[in-house]
Amino acid sequence: MASSATTPNTNSWAPFSASSIDLGFSTPLKSLPLMKKKKQLNQKVKSAALHAPSVLHFPKKPLKPTMIPQEDSKKPTKTNPQWNLLQRAAAIAFDMAEGALISRELQQPLPKTSDPRVQIAGNFAPVPEHPVQHVLPVTGSIPECINGVYLRNGANPLFEPVAGHHFFDGDGMVHAVTIDNGKASYACRFTETQRFVQEKELGKPVFPKAIGELHGHNGVGRLLLFVARGLFGLINNKQGTGVANAGLVYFNNRLLAMSEDDLPYQVRITPSGDLETVGRYNFDEQLNSTMIAHPKIDPVSQELYALSYDVVQKPYLKYFRFFPDGEKSPDVEIPLTVPTMMHDFAITENFVVIPDQQVVFKLQEMISGGSPVIYDKNKKSRFGILAKNASDSNNIIWIESPDTFCFHLWNAWEEPESDEVVVIGSCMTPPDSIFNECDESLESVLSEIRLNLKTGKSTRRPILSETDQVNLEAGMVNRNRLGRKTRFAYLAIAEPWPKVSGFGKVDLSTGDVKKYIYGDGKYGGEPFFLPNDAADCEKEDDGFIIAFVHDEKTWESELQIVNAMNLELEASIKLPSRVPYGFHGTFVDSKELVNQA
Repeated sequence: MASSATTPNTNSWAPFSASSIDLGFSTPLKSLPLMKKKKQLNQKVKSAALHAPSVLHFPKKPLKPTMIPQEDSKKPTKTNPQWNLLQRAAAIAFDMAEGALISRELQQPLPKTSDPRVQIAGNFAPVPEHPVQHVLPVTGSIPECINGVYLRNGANPLFEPVAGHHFFDGDGMVHAVTIDNGKASYACRFTETQRFVQEKELGKPVFPKAIGELHGHNGVGRLLLFVARGLFGLINNKQGTGVANAGLVYFNNRLLAMSEDDLPYQVRITPSGDLETVGRYNFDEQLNSTMIAHPKIDPVSQELYALSYDVVQKPYLKYFRFFPDGEKSPDVEIPLTVPTMMHDFAITENFVVIPDQQVVFKLQEMISGGSPVIYDKNKKSRFGILAKNASDSNNIIWIESPDTFCFHLWNAWEEPESDEVVVIGSCMTPPDSIFNECDESLESVLSEIRLNLKTGKSTRRPILSETDQVNLEAGMVNRNRLGRKTRFAYLAIAEPWPKVSGFGKVDLSTGDVKKYIYGDGKYGGEPFFLPNDAADCEKEDDGFIIAFVHDEKTWESELQIVNAMNLELEASIKLPSRVPYGFHGTFVDSKELVNQA
């Protein structure tokens, strides 16, 4: 079984406590039960991120102090808000109220799903920005056909959590490895969302964290404080509240960073391989609503398909598409009775496949002390089949698929001979275990779901045999065949959950799975399949798997490039900075970069 080989790193990065740095929290760290009391140093933050919250556990090792990259001189310097007397008084009052909420929340144990000591422990912890660094050490040989930039998004909180925090709540940070004729460089930068810019200027978090904080009466209080700060002009809450930390897509010559709570943000790849945020992107004022983090690009038409969901008011769900030149279609309202989590969907050659599942939003649950994200066992899961070019939802076909919750769908295709649409996804149980504390262990079963358009019936079966069953989450198929029948899927082995110990190459027709394990104490994330762009490339699995891998024993990170056909390691790029576990990525070819907007 293939695994990576590493060489000793003489320039290890040591995590250290950030509680000793003046972060400008409205509530002093020493007063919080979560934080260990430590001597406060009169030291200023040199970068925008924490290096490791003091509440988190790191392995002890005799390493030299971390070298903190300096912020670019081109970055604007921090300025204090110009508030009038009334605004300053209101700010003090709101800070006191928030401090009371935090103290109240910390009187009770936090659930694991909102405890920062669990959610951002170890290599889930944030890192500082890192300016571009060239000529990285390479073990092995980078394939000649790989030229471009591999980018991966992730959650990286700007400030140390003062109370509840879920891993999904962190600010977006993009990690980029540029490969040019066998040489590699690395950089990582925050995506400077409106939320990020305002909180950085204020020196503290003021936007509510959607999962870690918005639960119970304290969550209601935080929402009211957020609205009040907006009414007094202390923050601008009309330009989006998202973190842009989940997905990445390169479309219409633009790299877009996305989370489903906001519009996308355009991020530019500089000629040197660095990253800079262009701004919130509304497709030339055509997009006026949020967009989920998993839009789909049809490999033939090059159109981009997307959804937008609303947790407050109807319509709870909208579908739309963009033509290759960026022109947007009219919205198609999809009828839903309750606001539903719609993290992902699928496309076929002619249809979009929309999962209406049992994880829903009920904001009123906060009033009774619960979480607004719940599993509704009385709701029946179903899939909506809608023509890609539909102008309304009148002809949508709904097919029930009982007790099905797929956080991600890997592919779908049509089989006209049986009047079926085949959907490939990982079915998770318990459905809401990512968001709410559960007694059961999470299982993610790679499944084939068949939706019969003629009978309106569905079937579901696990693709792997019972003896081969393993949690498979995060991954993809060959994107050049998205929406068409594919033989292989490349999926992260999410064990021990939530870490990723390797990836599996699954034959979707036979259920055979070949595993690539990163090695003892090594964990990674989403395996990204990069197809070989050679003219004579005919085999579906002719390409490479790219993934960030972190060694928890040496505290070093690398980018591995694995041959997708034989699962042999081709090259390993040693990175100058720790890369935290994150979410989804993409690859921008050097030919595409020539026309970048």
